[in-house]
Amino acid sequence: MVAIALGLGFGLSWYALTDGRYFGAAQIGPWAAWPRAGLPSPDPYTRAYLARTGALQLGAAEGVQFVATTDSDGQPLDRNCRYRIDGTTPISSFWTMVPVAPDGTLIAPVNGPTHFESARLARAKDGSVQAYIGKPVSPLNWLEITGEGAFQIELTLYDTTAFTGAAAATTLPAIIREGCA
Repeated sequence: MVAIALGLGFGLSWYALTDGRYFGAAQIGPWAAWPRAGLPSPDPYTRAYLARTGALQLGAAEGVQFVATTDSDGQPLDRNCRYRIDGTTPISSFWTMVPVAPDGTLIAPVNGPTHFESARLARAKDGSVQAYIGKPVSPLNWLEITGEGAFQIELTLYDTTAFTGAAAATTLPAIIREGCA
């Protein structure tokens, strides 16, 4: 009984700190964010997440960062695949989208662009974004990545109304796997 109780307790704690969707993280499609990370007094799960990752967080009034480790179908992001980022972002003054390794290091080529940003991106007539991340050359907005293995995409919204009383983030771009090498 004691072993089961300890296993269950430690298992749920590990889950709360790594996935956290039910314990403080907000999940919108493949994107996850910790909206209370920038508050002066975050909840205990958010505080533990911040301690575990050691990441510098934006203040609540500055913005919010979403991280995707899977595509919209739930498959892990793989550097040998090409992905189309398709859709709209919540209202914000500015946003960036950066593909990084699981440890947070950049995976773009040394002499190439490292990220997408809202101010320098071709858009559809309705304002939506269609961008590609992958090794093969792609049309329109394309960001090359290097290496092998898993990666994640960080979408940072600056000066946004997401998760405020004025509005809630309800839609974020879909991440669609178009093919793998």
